[in-house]
Amino acid sequence: MRKIYLVGFMGSGKSAIGRRLSFYLKLPYYDMDTEIVRRQKKTIPEIFEQDGEAAFREIETAFLNEFRDEFCIIATGGGAAMNPHNRAIMRESGLVLFLDATFPDIWKRIHKDKNRPIVQQSTKEQLEALYHERRKYYKQCSHISVRTEDRTLRQIVEYCGFQVNRLKGE
Repeated sequence: MRKIYLVGFMGSGKSAIGRRLSFYLKLPYYDMDTEIVRRQKKTIPEIFEQDGEAAFREIETAFLNEFRDEFCIIATGGGAAMNPHNRAIMRESGLVLFLDATFPDIWKRIHKDKNRPIVQQSTKEQLEALYHERRKYYKQCSHISVRTEDRTLRQIVEYCGFQVNRLKGE
């Protein structure tokens, strides 16, 4: 196990859990979207607007293929697991944790977010349909599903940390 990948729908808590899990496990943490913005020198909305979603998805795959080889935690973008090649890369190079949040919880977190192009271009109903469509890919991709409903960030981090340590044999 070289990496710990956090997958899940936008707003499922990947970044918040990833940062806390980094401290808990004393491992470096990277946010895929932040790293892409840094490398591309464009925001995610700018990449979508100027280059299109397909180009952004290719950038995600390149990131997974090329990102440094170190034991670390990576919060993936919400759409990264849609690509079968990306799912294979993640499953083969690390432990994949699916942060399985309910749509009502996600909606509360994302519905006003201006930095999420898909949220800005979609109705609540369209986002919910996308959520249900993507869940099967998160499940296919993941080694462990982590239900987040009615759990605090601390409880989720401790559970994820326990799973990682269990697999490392600690």
